[in-house]
Amino acid sequence: MDKRRLLGFLNVMASPEKKPITPASLVIDAALVIAFFAFMFTILRPHVQSHNPVNIAIWAGLTAACMSSVFWLAIQMFRVVYRAQKAAQK
Repeated sequence: MDKRRLLGFLNVMASPEKKPITPASLVIDAALVIAFFAFMFTILRPHVQSHNPVNIAIWAGLTAACMSSVFWLAIQMFRVVYRAQKAAQK
């Protein structure tokens, strides 16, 4: 592959106008994800099929962690779509 063609392709890509991630958005995202994790952990504990409290905490925590990561992705997708719709209105 030709290096000049590759570098020419990279120059065509648009650079971001402003940073989409701010310290405030990181704090808000972290607070939302932690709150969602705590909520899901309390909801999931009764559903773990074990009598051992350690196993219950481990499996409820692992499941809540997976669900919290999906929640974080949903927050990020919401932000991207909201910014795109806001920019399209201008």
